[in-house]
Amino acid sequence: MSHETLESLSPTQKLLAMLNLAPGGASAHEHVFSALTLTKESPRIFGGQVLAQAIMAAAHTVEGKTLHSLHGYFLRPGDVEGDLSYGAEALNDARSFSTRRVQAYQGGQPIFSCITSFQVPAQGPDHSSAMPENIPDPESLPTAADLLDHLQVPVAQKVAYSRPFDVRHVTSPLYTTPGEEKRPTNMVWFKTFEGLPDPPVLHQAALAYASDYTQLEPVLRQHGKTWLEPGMKVASLDHAMWFHRPARADNWLLMVQEAPSAQDARGLSAGKIFTRDGVHVATVTQEAMIRLPEYRDQ
Repeated sequence: MSHETLESLSPTQKLLAMLNLAPGGASAHEHVFSALTLTKESPRIFGGQVLAQAIMAAAHTVEGKTLHSLHGYFLRPGDVEGDLSYGAEALNDARSFSTRRVQAYQGGQPIFSCITSFQVPAQGPDHSSAMPENIPDPESLPTAADLLDHLQVPVAQKVAYSRPFDVRHVTSPLYTTPGEEKRPTNMVWFKTFEGLPDPPVLHQAALAYASDYTQLEPVLRQHGKTWLEPGMKVASLDHAMWFHRPARADNWLLMVQEAPSAQDARGLSAGKIFTRDGVHVATVTQEAMIRLPEYRDQ
């Protein structure tokens, strides 16, 4: 696909192109895949993209089992203009479970490393968390474009129009102003702007992609910060995700988040993802580095 064709794609079509990894052969221990970076909000590769592509790389090496968990570490910042590849290594193939290690590479160095686990569907105990009640419908909430269109700066326009997901805040958004209350919580509705093909792993990868958008917001809200805080530096350190039940990423999903702790220039957040009819489909956690100028001399 030519550069001109890629640039003409819609944001959701770009997401699908990024998830369409190209086989690149095999080394002594890994199946190798090449990948594209098409969404470029900043010079660094978006962490959710790396999570999603790692899932697709692992899934290409597993048959007859479904992804149920991912545990990953961000090792180095990725360059949106650099070549990107993934290596998937088979660690274990048992009757019920298969485990893969996946690493993302740029310039011959790993920038991300994760372990993924797949399982054959099985019967067993079943219970889940309840979705919060009396949540506003997503259609009643403003879009990112509604909130940011008037800001004629590149990063605001990219967030408003270049993302493949429609993200609508139930709690007040933190794009430019602090939250109405200092509370370590956050809630957003999200879905892709356009429909996606049916393969379940594609929807799992898309959920992982979107799960990285607002993971830091419960920490920022508790401490009265916004994404535009002068002098703030943030970086995702690790990310874990558990897939409990099937869900489509092109239907509205609710992310309910909290930040149980922040310390040592790090903040931890945890989120539960629900379908619109209240089914708990996934859980996600992430710890991030948060450096603020008021603490630099302490």
